[in-house]
Amino acid sequence: MKFLSKIPLFIFALFFVAPIFASAATTFEVSGWVPYWNGATSTADAIAHITELTEVDPFVYAVQNDGTIKDLGPMDQAPWSTLVATAQANHVRVIPTIMWSNPSAEESVLSTASSRRALEIAAANIAKQYDGVDIDFENKPADLRKYFSLFLQGLYERVGTKLVTCDIEARTPIGDMYPDGNIPAGTGDYANDYTQINKYCDRVHIMTYDQQTVDQALANQAASSSQLYAPVADPQWVSRVVQLTEQSISPKKISVGVPTYGYEYDVTAYSGNQYNYDIMWTFNPKYATQIEQQYNVQPTRNAADELELTYIPTTATTSMPVSSNINNALIAAAAASQYATQLNSHMDFRLLDWPDATSVADKAQLAKQLGVRGIAIFKIDGGEDPNMWSAIQGLASSATTGSLGGGGSISSSSLQRDLSIGMSGSDVAVLQKILNSDSSTQVAASGPGSKGNETTKFGAATKLAVEKFQSKYGIASASNPAYGFVGPATRAKLNAILATL
Repeated sequence: MKFLSKIPLFIFALFFVAPIFASAATTFEVSGWVPYWNGATSTADAIAHITELTEVDPFVYAVQNDGTIKDLGPMDQAPWSTLVATAQANHVRVIPTIMWSNPSAEESVLSTASSRRALEIAAANIAKQYDGVDIDFENKPADLRKYFSLFLQGLYERVGTKLVTCDIEARTPIGDMYPDGNIPAGTGDYANDYTQINKYCDRVHIMTYDQQTVDQALANQAASSSQLYAPVADPQWVSRVVQLTEQSISPKKISVGVPTYGYEYDVTAYSGNQYNYDIMWTFNPKYATQIEQQYNVQPTRNAADELELTYIPTTATTSMPVSSNINNALIAAAAASQYATQLNSHMDFRLLDWPDATSVADKAQLAKQLGVRGIAIFKIDGGEDPNMWSAIQGLASSATTGSLGGGGSISSSSLQRDLSIGMSGSDVAVLQKILNSDSSTQVAASGPGSKGNETTKFGAATKLAVEKFQSKYGIASASNPAYGFVGPATRAKLNAILATL
């Protein structure tokens, strides 16, 4: 911790309390941003579920073009003051976010020593009113790398014992961004210096969402099997991002960003199951429910562990689509693709892709498997899947739900059906038990899914473990559509191992 360097050594020897720091290192944290633009519902949602959080991040402060900070709450008035009081009463940290996303203003303020110091002081004064401060400066030019690091250093030295949290971009491995090897000049030039962030940030929130097409390796893999692929955050991508980040930033500081919103796309289908995606807007899950009802369609869980549905609106508009008379026996994507292929033409349809409670819970389990400190939810405002809270609570307090018991042998017949992400059942628990019998394919090191704590749910961590199993035994690789899917070949090998347990 940064304040230790400010305490004389003899005082430190007298007053150092080891259990506090040991506890902090072993706690899995669940934090969440509470946005100002829905202040009443956001704060009410956070207050109602405050005991399920270890930290709230009121998303209320914004840096202005002149480098001053504006309080958009205001934080000292209801409902924000009520949120703060409730959090403090329940021993939940309050770390307000200071946001900024104006490249020219960031360049002007941060590159000038006097204005940079003034911003450090203003941010530190906010931190001292709470448990710390969260810095969310986005879209900075790469040439601000040195100056932003100087800002973090100055802030870190000014806040005393308070925490400095940094929100940083999700870096996709360059080879996955450009699998064809044609890497544009300047790729890999970032304004955030991860080494300095590791030094001057006590917590680091990785913004692992808004993936879209950044991971071309995964997009190409989906396209090769004619799958729709426009995820908010594919667990495979999240895993790659976190593993890359952990090369520079301590896992004990990292929280994985978890989205609660989705995207609607206007998709054009071309001959041969080829698709072009144009983002229309973001939405909360309630909107998807409305579309389900209007068009009599049902969502399915996709390979990215998110829900998706397709439909063809009667009239293309820039507002919410109206009801359609399309034959609902046809899935819109399949109908559009069939039309485009038969006529060697193209056809448009809509795609909704969004995370639900299962997606959020699986991200938490993945974060545990990756060995990071916790998850950071964006956003808490009453618009998320209402089942999210019980899903998170279940992960935290019901580690033995669906368990096969601690370390005993498996009393079960062989695996009889194909298994994939999103499925559940006692055979999933058997699958996890087999995978956990080998340390190189274990589902999780601790918590739900770990040895002795197997569950009945096939989530992102189970899928990653299946991939490791398939790679180990040469059954499938990342370029194979069956990667992470328990089909006949994988099941045969699993059953052979099961017979020996």
